[in-house]
Amino acid sequence: MENITKDDASSNSINSEQPYRTWYHFQPPKNWMNDPNGPLYYKGVYHFFYQYNPDGATFGKTMIWAHSVSKDLINWTHLNDAITPSCTGDINSCFSGSATILPGDIPAMLYTGINEKRHQVQNLAMPKDPSDPYLKEWEKHHQNPLMTAPSGVEECEFRDPSTAWKGKDGKWRVIIGAQNGDEGKVILCKSDDFVTWIVDPSPFLATQGTGVIECPDFFPVYINSENGVDTTMENSSVRHVLKISYQRTHIDYYLIGKYVSDSEQEKFIPDEKYSGTWKDLRLDYGNFFASKSFFDYAKNRRIIWAWVEETDSRQDDIEKGWAGLQAIPRKFWLDKNGKQLMQWPIEELEKLRYNQISITGETLLSRSILEVKGITASQVDVEVLFELPDLQNAELLDPSDVDPQILSSEDYASRKGVIGPFGLQVLASKDQTEKTTISFKIYRVLDRYICLMCSDMSRSTLREGLGKKIYATIFDIDPNLKTISLRSLIDRSIIESFGDGGRACITSRVYPLLAIEKDAHLYVFNDGIQSVVISQLNAWSMKKAEFGVESLI
Repeated sequence: MENITKDDASSNSINSEQPYRTWYHFQPPKNWMNDPNGPLYYKGVYHFFYQYNPDGATFGKTMIWAHSVSKDLINWTHLNDAITPSCTGDINSCFSGSATILPGDIPAMLYTGINEKRHQVQNLAMPKDPSDPYLKEWEKHHQNPLMTAPSGVEECEFRDPSTAWKGKDGKWRVIIGAQNGDEGKVILCKSDDFVTWIVDPSPFLATQGTGVIECPDFFPVYINSENGVDTTMENSSVRHVLKISYQRTHIDYYLIGKYVSDSEQEKFIPDEKYSGTWKDLRLDYGNFFASKSFFDYAKNRRIIWAWVEETDSRQDDIEKGWAGLQAIPRKFWLDKNGKQLMQWPIEELEKLRYNQISITGETLLSRSILEVKGITASQVDVEVLFELPDLQNAELLDPSDVDPQILSSEDYASRKGVIGPFGLQVLASKDQTEKTTISFKIYRVLDRYICLMCSDMSRSTLREGLGKKIYATIFDIDPNLKTISLRSLIDRSIIESFGDGGRACITSRVYPLLAIEKDAHLYVFNDGIQSVVISQLNAWSMKKAEFGVESLI
């Protein structure tokens, strides 16, 4: 990257000394990181800002915006901090926010500040030199704070402005997460000039009994294309998605629906309302929170990032000297059925692949397991296409039991299914006393078929006191389906899995004691009664991504 020199010795040292530090997922050199903030593409450079504690490996009393840049969203250079407390609107912390490109191709950051009363208020920062592609310096607007909590919103629970969009009337819109009592809210604000904002008296969304909504995101998606679309587009070729994050559960949900802006009451009408049940749509059914999307003008795609938090102890984080990482950036689009989003790792990740291993046409008999040898199993990208037996043989399930948490419970897990479970055992020790299992199991429910996808961490580590959850989801499958795919990105302490081409995604954090470095193994297995054929398996060892630090010369 021109005009920037790199010194990656410190990150390499950390990697060599710590088995849980990742090779190709984004992490700062040290300390605590959480929410992604304001990602954007500007003058040929990708920018990533994020919540950061400069003083340690736990969430801090004073949070800032750290800043890194890239040409490919995989290899990064860490720059100096971008937005730090310095004015009345953010003196106690600079919390999350989003980027908007204003007329004249000028980036603008709306972000939440914690003021002297520890109230949450909204501020504006803009680049000091817009001609600088690396956007190294930022200036805060002299009128900050621009927005304070309106009536019906708690002053300490009003945060995380979205990317703004311009309506048909020429006014800017932005949504902000909020709370009133136990009610979560998304607040809509409008502006003619991006400085003076007026609150819409009607909540854009309200959910009862949920607590605060964080990191809301609102954007259009094409109905008949996998291409991304700019946030402002509003016509018959798109539908709209409202993404919400619940601080209470650390889960990201989304709603698909119709956006109505040409009426007296501007509103979003979701196809299905948030229900608080397993049926609600989620971006990821594992450890994936506070996500933020942006439209990538360079490749005409919409990309989403998310914070993947640690699940070991606070003391572990302090001893490691770091905490938190980012999921691999994902391209996403509306499924052809119009009922959900599809997600897939960005294509640039494939540049890190090397040493490919392939398996074709291998039959997995009942209770069989096959090791995938010849790759570095602690850092691997594996894609496998399973050929399915006749789905009519699938186990019949009572409709009342169609709940992924019930199906993944110990009672069900102990049963030998007909079609499945089959899939991958990753970050496994040689004797399999440690393993994380990513699996599919097919059921027949009345006149349809469903697939249960699980990421089972119950045996992921021999270490004591760590969370060992079973993440699970279900999705409908075509009765004429002949194959089903599974892709897993394995990177030392994180596993991101994509089922059926990105129809279901599950991210897990694991901290094996035995299955680290060269002692990690990768297996493909079938525990079902029916045989399953590996139509095609490809696995690649993964190189380290570059994580350089700007040097002052």
